[in-house]
Amino acid sequence: MRKPRDFDSELKALADKARQLKERRVRQLGELVAGTGADALDTDMLAGALLDAVAMKDAATKEGWRKRGAAFFQGQTRKPAPRTQRQPSGTLPLDGGAASA
Repeated sequence: MRKPRDFDSELKALADKARQLKERRVRQLGELVAGTGADALDTDMLAGALLDAVAMKDAATKEGWRKRGAAFFQGQTRKPAPRTQRQPSGTLPLDGGAASA
């Protein structure tokens, strides 16, 4: 006689595996943002840039981005923006960047 399968434990194991994969993906995306220097951007700007990238229809532009990304992962261009060009973390320009009188 065959042993009955425990579907509940199998489903729980699959759900745990899916959760682990999702957590790993989120962690890797965070590492990518930091590794590219994009962590210097404020969240609104980063979100806007990503939304524009998703909405982009121009295949040539997307191919250029893909090539730059491939070069980054091959270690050819791992140079984030110099610190002087980055905005200090946690600070925003006054009056949206306009000079105050």
